[in-house]
Amino acid sequence: MTESTCPEVVVYISLGANLGDAQATLSSCIDQLGHLPDCHLLACSSLYRSAPFEAVGPDFINAVIGLKTSMDAHELLLKLQHLENRAGRLRPYQNAPRTLDLDILLYGQASIQSPTLVVPHPRMWARAFVILPLAEIAPHLVSPAQLAAVASQSIARL
Repeated sequence: MTESTCPEVVVYISLGANLGDAQATLSSCIDQLGHLPDCHLLACSSLYRSAPFEAVGPDFINAVIGLKTSMDAHELLLKLQHLENRAGRLRPYQNAPRTLDLDILLYGQASIQSPTLVVPHPRMWARAFVILPLAEIAPHLVSPAQLAAVASQSIARL
């Protein structure tokens, strides 16, 4: 077992995909996330189907997971990017359709502002495809007002 210098924190990660077999990709990725070194899967939301938000292409399949990890946030980000790349993620332009998108929403109570990572995720509270799955697994983190703010967005639990 790897010895870590970071205390364990609870991290929430959003998952999304709208290319290929998105449901299978998310299911596989959730399994892989649960097996990352120094990580323990705490919770996984249902899968949700949502219309593209500020994007184009087919509907997205989304979920949110909770992990306990002793990895620091930037190390975790690198692991997530590796999983995206293994799933064939390309970034031809902003908000392009994707085979896999992984975002760190919350990293414990941390506030992180770096060129490569901003936590809490700056747009999470404006997106139903993040708020609803997060509320499912961590209702204490999402207020009724935050849910009401995204109520008009098209989303369905699968």
